[in-house]
Amino acid sequence: MRVDCPRKELFEAVSAANAAASGRSPIAILQNLKLEADATGMRVLGCDGEMWVERRLPCMTDEEGAICVPAKLINDLVSNLPDGDIQLQTSDTQGMLLKQGASEYRVLTHEPSDFPEAPSFGGEGELTLKMGMFKDAVDSVLFAVSTDSHRPILTGVLFQYDGATLTLVATDTHRLAVKRVAQEGIGSNITAVVPERALRAIKNLPIGDDEEVTIRFGGGRLGVESSGARIVSQLLAGTYPNWERVVPSEFTRAWRVEVDQLQERVKRVLILARDNAFRIRMSGNGDQLLLTARSDERGEAKEQVTMLPQNGDIEIAFNGTFIRDALGVVKGPGVRIEMTENSRAAVFRPTDDESYLCVIMPMALF
Repeated sequence: MRVDCPRKELFEAVSAANAAASGRSPIAILQNLKLEADATGMRVLGCDGEMWVERRLPCMTDEEGAICVPAKLINDLVSNLPDGDIQLQTSDTQGMLLKQGASEYRVLTHEPSDFPEAPSFGGEGELTLKMGMFKDAVDSVLFAVSTDSHRPILTGVLFQYDGATLTLVATDTHRLAVKRVAQEGIGSNITAVVPERALRAIKNLPIGDDEEVTIRFGGGRLGVESSGARIVSQLLAGTYPNWERVVPSEFTRAWRVEVDQLQERVKRVLILARDNAFRIRMSGNGDQLLLTARSDERGEAKEQVTMLPQNGDIEIAFNGTFIRDALGVVKGPGVRIEMTENSRAAVFRPTDDESYLCVIMPMALF
């Protein structure tokens, strides 16, 4: 293989494919990227056994061929070179030579025939929506995805589409985020749990916010193809918990606060709250909401913000990072915090948008 390609395009392709490579895999070949050149350009493919990310890029091909190179190494090299053309050349005995001007690097390569190609996908259903709408919906819930490998079904986002509304749900059992997109005719009825890594890879596709992205489902997998890029991922197997039972059906108390004002105060109070399991105590007193935190080693924090209460004289504690994350995806100017007791879950939702909510379990007040 012998090709010349622009560094910027090569880096974008390598970086994208690297998101699917597995540096810790016991299968050595999966720690590599496959580079394959033909007359039309070059293909870069990464895989961890469950997800495949492929990007194509233009290049001048003097000699066709394919190689596998260590994913992290090629990513680090290309990311640190300046813009300009890069030459990649292989030989039978010396691996791959990467050249740019006076810079030369020899990289050991592996047999490309051992690299697993992406399986087929689709055939059972699909969703088509604007990329901007997809990103907004995913970002609204992604922060609540669990990192607990012992409950793998919670390490992804539930997608449900009934022909009229697309609902996305994520939970780590301490909080639950729900986003609804009312949109008829965007696809067939779907119920699937999509891994977090696959969603991040789809978000990074070279697709404008006003362009459409089509996600095809089938055979326990999803796949996306667009603009010289392809992503194939296994779906998470199992039954997602009945999340609707977690959302309180009523509330007896509420605080209505300006989002930016509350965000600023939560950010400051978290400086001390991090020493005490990120615990922030919130108490309503008339039209004032008091936020406090304590660190045994560093001191105490106290902030106040004006609010509109509804039977709001209650004291409750939350993990401050959960509050920060929930507020971070609220689009409107205000947020309403709905409660019943300080030992029961509270609901955070925009004051002027019923399409999003976040349920947060409280912490002990001590």
